[in-house]
Amino acid sequence: MGRALRRLIPALACCWLAVSLAACDYTTREAAIVAPVDPPGGDPVQEPTDVKYYPSDEPVRMGLEQYNRGNYGISQRYFKDAVEKAPKDVTAWVGLAASYDKLRRFDLADQAYAQAIRLGGETVQILNDQGYSLMLRGNLGGARRKFEKAYSLDPTNPVIANNLELLNGSRRFIERPPNNQP
Repeated sequence: MGRALRRLIPALACCWLAVSLAACDYTTREAAIVAPVDPPGGDPVQEPTDVKYYPSDEPVRMGLEQYNRGNYGISQRYFKDAVEKAPKDVTAWVGLAASYDKLRRFDLADQAYAQAIRLGGETVQILNDQGYSLMLRGNLGGARRKFEKAYSLDPTNPVIANNLELLNGSRRFIERPPNNQP
C-alpha cells in the first residue's frame, strides 16, 4: 500500500502542475503572434525590408521560449530586458507580469500589469492573466471578477472558460457544507 501511494503522489502532483500551466497558457500563445495576417488577396510573403524590427523582439522571443520551458527566472530577465529596450511594448510587459506571477512576486506582477494596462488598456488577455494571478494568491473573489469581465468581452474564449472552470473546482474543493462545522 505504501509503495503504491508513493507512486500516486508524484502522478497527482504532475496532473496538478499541468492544469496550473494550462490555465495561464493564454499569455504565451497570444504573445507569440508577431504580425497580423494580411487581408485576402494580399501578398503573404514579406520582403525583409517590409518587416519592422523592434529592439525588444529578441528578448521577447527568448522570454517566451524560457517561459514555455518553465524557466520563469530566466524568462523574467529576458522580459525585463525587453521592457527596458522598448518601454511601450505591451507584450513584453504582460510576459514580465506572467513571469513574476510564476515566481510569486505578485507585487512586481501588479506593477507590470498596471503598465501594460496604461499602454494597451484592459484587454481580454490582461484581464485573464490578472484573474489567474489573483487565483494563485488565493483571492478567488477577485479572480472571479477578472475572469468574468474577460469572459464578457470574449465569451467564446476557451482559455477563459477553462480558468472559470478551474476556479469553480477550487471553490468546490475548499467549501464545506454547514452541517460539517466543528
